[in-house]
Amino acid sequence: MIEQGVSLKTYNSFGVAAEAALFAVAKTIEDLQSILKDQRFASAWILGGGSNTLFCDTPKPPIIHLAISGIEITEEQRDEVVIKAGAGVNWHELVLWSLEKGFGGLENLALIPGNVGAAPIQNIGAYGVELQDVFESCTLVNRKDQSVETYDKVACQFGYRDSIFKRELKHKVVITDVSLRLKKENYRLNTSYGAIAHLLTSKGISTPSPKDIADVVIGIRTTKLPDPKQLGNAGSFFKNPIVDHDQVIQLKSSFPDIPHYAQPNQNYKIPAAWLIEQVGLKGAREGDVGTHKHHALVLVNYGSASGHEIKTFSQKVQQTVEERFAIRLQPEVNFCC
Repeated sequence: MIEQGVSLKTYNSFGVAAEAALFAVAKTIEDLQSILKDQRFASAWILGGGSNTLFCDTPKPPIIHLAISGIEITEEQRDEVVIKAGAGVNWHELVLWSLEKGFGGLENLALIPGNVGAAPIQNIGAYGVELQDVFESCTLVNRKDQSVETYDKVACQFGYRDSIFKRELKHKVVITDVSLRLKKENYRLNTSYGAIAHLLTSKGISTPSPKDIADVVIGIRTTKLPDPKQLGNAGSFFKNPIVDHDQVIQLKSSFPDIPHYAQPNQNYKIPAAWLIEQVGLKGAREGDVGTHKHHALVLVNYGSASGHEIKTFSQKVQQTVEERFAIRLQPEVNFCC
């Protein structure tokens, strides 16, 4: 069913007031194909959990809310399993489901906001693990002719918070489900991040299970990040910038304490939160928008900030950091204006 004048306030984790001129819900692939055949939705914005979208007051494109549900096991062997989840499944609920089944692979990705359909687009990651580490395939619907395809890991061209869906296939396909290959035993656990190892040790856990790691990750994220139900936000607003070897040497000469982490091809990751803190914007506030007092990378809506006001504040953060460090922060959040 197609509706008009639908409020989007409850459909975005920033909680900004916005209204969709046209709004449709797709609960199946067939629903989606039917909606996409309607020329009014040719340039529609695909909306999942709304945790990575900033609406600017009255968005121009019509909205398709992707609400394809369901989780199933599609392949099972002695030590591993392939599961498939609909694009509308909440990501954290999928993580909890996998842990209840005793499956390993998603534990470090617990409590990441959003729905399953957005996970491959961003190649979501946390605490040393990325989606691509467990990714098997995803199903796509072509927006132009409504044909259905399956993409494997290679075809998705994953990178740091990146994929083909943010480049060549941006606005050209819609992900309808995602399949992941998880472990049933002989888990490949990643406890390399200091906070995880420290907390496991403090709990007296020397041989952790996937659930042990997930519990620690949930504890860390709950402490560091505000709950969108309490304080509107989209998690990390900016990506951690990647710089090359020459640039990191130049940065270290001016800022000896700058944290940097080695990446492939002699590149380095710089924590965006550190850059924002250094320019004095951690906890900064202008009206009802600001950076969170405990995490500079999280932009928050303190009450009635508009999407335009949040976007303007984010541009101020970008400009201030660039003037100091010659690094342009790139948003993780998508603007629907």
